[in-house]
Amino acid sequence: MQKRLTRTGNSHALVLDKRILEATGIDSDTMLEVSTDGDVILISPVRDEDRVAKLQRGLDRMHERYAGAFRRLAQ
Repeated sequence: MQKRLTRTGNSHALVLDKRILEATGIDSDTMLEVSTDGDVILISPVRDEDRVAKLQRGLDRMHERYAGAFRRLAQ
């Protein structure tokens, strides 16, 4: 999909289609994090700290339990 920026006052805006918003779970109340590597602009919903911590704990447990299997698969 290719889009153009829309002029909004002295700024520019990127209008996102409804299907993109629905697929990502973003609505008008969602806080967004915007970052760039100098070439690419990344827009993502701000994740709840509890959710991120829960995911990290799960990843840590998975790594402890399956570290050997992961090591063999990486070879």
